[in-house]
Amino acid sequence: MTPTRTQPLRGIALKILSVCAFVVMATLLKATATIPAGEMVFFRSFFALLPVFAMLIWQRRIADAFRTRRPMRHFVRGLIGVMSMGSGFFALTRLPLPEATAIGYASPLLIVAIGALLLRERVHAFRWTAVLVGLAGVLIILVPRFSVLTSGAALDGEAVGAIAALSGAVLSAFAMLQVRNLVQTERTEAIVTYFFISASLLSLLTIPFGWVWPTPEQAALLIGAGIAGGVGQLLMTACYRYADMSVIAPFEYVSLLLTIIIGFFVFGDVPTATMLVGALVIVGSGIAVILREHYLGLDRRNARSATPPQ
Repeated sequence: MTPTRTQPLRGIALKILSVCAFVVMATLLKATATIPAGEMVFFRSFFALLPVFAMLIWQRRIADAFRTRRPMRHFVRGLIGVMSMGSGFFALTRLPLPEATAIGYASPLLIVAIGALLLRERVHAFRWTAVLVGLAGVLIILVPRFSVLTSGAALDGEAVGAIAALSGAVLSAFAMLQVRNLVQTERTEAIVTYFFISASLLSLLTIPFGWVWPTPEQAALLIGAGIAGGVGQLLMTACYRYADMSVIAPFEYVSLLLTIIIGFFVFGDVPTATMLVGALVIVGSGIAVILREHYLGLDRRNARSATPPQ
């Protein structure tokens, strides 16, 4: 039976499972904090191919994963994605898990801003307001990390981690714009496969910057992170087959609750008041943008249905 977007509960369940998989991935990577970020990118990308290829072989669609008319566009998307992942993974080694996660929420808001400024997409006042409020939430989280600047001291590890997290969010926004372009002509399985392959190869370029030989425990955690990331990718792809994005997208923020719980019980991270306030502002702005798009989509569909045939 072909999946349709009329089973929202199934779509929501798959989305929550994908969020859980990505949180597991981030937790495992944070547990290997002494591993260089470039090495983390390799393990996360290379071993993510295992569940992806397993699914495609089971569905007898493995050949579709390699069909493409735009190899260079895949390479550019991979290059930007590697830099985004590297920045985000480095941030995980320097920041509490929920804080790194919350700063990453800036990415969807930045997509709106970049689309308006660079691609000349129409963005109305409501969405601009939500974007600016959300970015103010990011600043609420970041400001305490840069208090050293007022004292003339050098940036500490957490301040550098905050810069890396924000850089990762910006690069992720650009990577998603590349994906938006690719989906117009490329199959989903090709986009996923070429990204993981290009990310695996590009991450090898960081070997001269100090890769280390992981212990058996670290290797197991890194491989587990890659597999969890691949499973999360498959679940995320599947969830949008059962419900509209506007229904599913808000459940991305379940990860904030999960990372707060895991950060506290696993890593001993106690969330600060500014982190919680900033995260709530970002989440609220993101949900506002999603709901606005949902209602605009309903209005457009109603308008089309009300227009008599010519």
